[in-house]
Amino acid sequence: MRVHLLIACTVSLLLAACASQPPVPARPTQEHSDRPAGSEKAHDVVIFALGLIDTGYRFGGKNPEAGLDCSGMVSYIYGRAAGIKVSGSAADIARRGRPIERGGLRPGDLVFFNTRNAPFSHVGIYIGDKRFVHAPSGSGRIRIDDLDARYYAQRFETARTLFD
Repeated sequence: MRVHLLIACTVSLLLAACASQPPVPARPTQEHSDRPAGSEKAHDVVIFALGLIDTGYRFGGKNPEAGLDCSGMVSYIYGRAAGIKVSGSAADIARRGRPIERGGLRPGDLVFFNTRNAPFSHVGIYIGDKRFVHAPSGSGRIRIDDLDARYYAQRFETARTLFD
């Protein structure tokens, strides 16, 4: 009787061991870079940008009450959230930033597009997961878009950082 009990216990343990699942490997990240993780100021820039979603668009706009255009949005957010003075057009802002590879984007970095047959005619703030916050003239509101969306993928020019 004891032998049967011992065999039953052994079989139960073997079946339990076979039923366990191996550990799940960590998901590989889609973004790879030798750049260090973003700073606290960069994080603040992203949080501030997200808080402006649905704010109205206005060409030349420099504050949320009146409306913001793309460069006005970047200037306003960087000034308020990070204490970094940024001014001028999207092209002016591009000249100030340090170039980075698209694969090295970190939240808080800037992404630039050619949307009017002019270099650096549009700018947005990268928030991660290939998404960015920007003030496109056509939508009338600050919104989030995907870098891989056909329209923006075809017009992407460069990325810059004001951090590091």
